[in-house]
Amino acid sequence: MENLSYYEILEVSKNASGDEIKKAYRKMAKLYHPDRNPDDESAEHKFKLCNEAYQVLSDEQQRSVYDRYGKEGLQGGGARRSSGGFDDLGSIFEEMFNGFSGGTRTNSKTRAPGDRFPLDMIVEMRISFKEAVFGCDKEVTFDVKTSCKSCKGTGAKEATLSHCSQCGGKGQVYVRQGFMTFSQSCPVCHGEGSIAKDKCPDCKGKSYTEEKEKVTVKVPPGIDTGNRLRVSGRGNKGKSGVRGDLYVTFEVEEDSHFIRNGNDVYLEVPVFFTQAVLGENITIPALKGEVTLELETGTKDKQQYRFRGEGISDVHGRGKGDMVAQITLTYPNRLTVEQEQLLQKLQESFGIESKPHESMFESTFEKIKGWFK
Repeated sequence: MENLSYYEILEVSKNASGDEIKKAYRKMAKLYHPDRNPDDESAEHKFKLCNEAYQVLSDEQQRSVYDRYGKEGLQGGGARRSSGGFDDLGSIFEEMFNGFSGGTRTNSKTRAPGDRFPLDMIVEMRISFKEAVFGCDKEVTFDVKTSCKSCKGTGAKEATLSHCSQCGGKGQVYVRQGFMTFSQSCPVCHGEGSIAKDKCPDCKGKSYTEEKEKVTVKVPPGIDTGNRLRVSGRGNKGKSGVRGDLYVTFEVEEDSHFIRNGNDVYLEVPVFFTQAVLGENITIPALKGEVTLELETGTKDKQQYRFRGEGISDVHGRGKGDMVAQITLTYPNRLTVEQEQLLQKLQESFGIESKPHESMFESTFEKIKGWFK
């Protein structure tokens, strides 16, 4: 199973969508999970391979690197954990094993006593590859909730509330299933214990009003998809006048040539076969201009050259990644008569070296002949 591609491990095609990959992973993980295969080392090993495959294929950037460069492209590249990575695996196992995934999730959104909406808020920002690499100042527009002054944040006309008859003012109702009893928020008052007899005319019973605000966010170099920045005191405004925080999450657009993997960037470099054979120095683009790529004599297809420190700055200030140039050999589409004669002459000049298959298979030919005697 180790020799299979990640797509083969999950039994999906290379064109599979994200949902198809997740569905396939659920199936395979359920089949090989250690809890269902106790003391089965083979199943445990297959389970780990399925996890490895899903971690890569569920992340758009890592999948793009893998599709172009294979597993080698992911090695030593500072592969990041995606926003859909380990957290996503946790949610899958919660569904598969009745919610007992061995961990808990926390919600960063806070709500002050008496407020009917969270004070912290999240907005998404889409930025270009260049803006993510070098940083920028970016303006974001968002809707801020402010507790309605007319109804004092209750949503009721003249702030007049009455006890909820469904839960008796407790905010909780109890549901019996078999021999167990569960409590849950009252579906009528949504856990408040009280309801508005008449809706506030100013906020239409929502308990808050909304208005647009703008803020300029200083995006640091190295930001990546799934990263989040906190802007203190720019969230929603509650009854007490206290404002929550604004959290900006990022989505980074892909570049047409550079492929990001963590703090490393990959660049596919087309090289003509004669350049690879002779070993030339060629100029290629880098994030901050250009660099010289010194091809080794006899450079091979898919061979990689690493430029230390030419990658992306770590968003936490922990150095810089590398740039990896991967060679793609190209050949002429057609030959002139003169070119064909020159190549024939060149091949003949190498003698037996130009026909490595003959020396490699000489003994094999003799062996095969013996099979039919």
